[in-house]
Amino acid sequence: MAVAFAAAAEEHMQFAPKFFPGESLRYGVESSTTTTGKTTTPISNPEGGSNSKQAIHLVVRLDVLDARAAGAGSAGAVRLRATYEKSSAESQSDSFDPNASGFSDQYSRLEGHAFQFTIGPNGEITDFQGLDDAFRDRSAADPVLSWLQNISPANALPQGGVAVGQKWKSERPLAGAPLAGLLWQTESTYLRDEACGSSGGASESARREASASAMCAVILTRFAITRRGSGHSDETPEEYLRNGLRTSGTWTGAGESLDSVSLASGLLVSSTETSTQNIDYKIASASAKSSVHRVGQIQMQSEITLLPNQN
Repeated sequence: MAVAFAAAAEEHMQFAPKFFPGESLRYGVESSTTTTGKTTTPISNPEGGSNSKQAIHLVVRLDVLDARAAGAGSAGAVRLRATYEKSSAESQSDSFDPNASGFSDQYSRLEGHAFQFTIGPNGEITDFQGLDDAFRDRSAADPVLSWLQNISPANALPQGGVAVGQKWKSERPLAGAPLAGLLWQTESTYLRDEACGSSGGASESARREASASAMCAVILTRFAITRRGSGHSDETPEEYLRNGLRTSGTWTGAGESLDSVSLASGLLVSSTETSTQNIDYKIASASAKSSVHRVGQIQMQSEITLLPNQN
């Protein structure tokens, strides 16, 4: 018995998602972002807001179009269609925000829209088709698509798989920040196996799905924003330099996520994430002899849940 338990503890799981042609999955996505702070500009605006909140509510159906690249039900490249069955959002601010209605309208227009994409053998997501119909600017689609990275956990795992109790680290650049060298650094731990939906962060719908999903791996990930290089190195990204701007300041953050991944299918069953970012940076123009100073905090929460099948 001791040998059997030791072998089970050392078993490395790949968690590569398995799909079947004609299969349909539905995910609920809830997220909220609260921003507090102050922006100082050359033109004073006494009515400028210091607190805002945005919330997004989605129900997305995934239809498996083609899984023949590696055989039906196996962990190979697969073509899917995502349809936004429900999509809504709201924005609140302590001051007049002319963009608030546009934010809500963008998500309202998304309802009923569909696009296609491919998930590769290692979990990479490529070959989008149909996004241009909803978003003229590809970068505007990024917040709407962020949930996609979570449903295929394989792209965030070591290639050799992971065992219960194992820890692993990764890092990636913090895209779009006005300061150079910023990184998302993560440390993940494969905590345990348990009945799907048993984790405290799982929603009621995830718990109802537990009997069908059987056992899940529970993975805790803690992450932080750090900066590469010394404190005296140039903090200005190249795109800002090309436009005659210089940046300086700090951008820090931390958070964690708790994910429940089906051992049978390799698919995400539930995920909850919280994070806080603190920013204090200045963007200056030498030619115009002016600058913009931003100080604030960004708090984010999100939950992704595999919903029960509709018969």
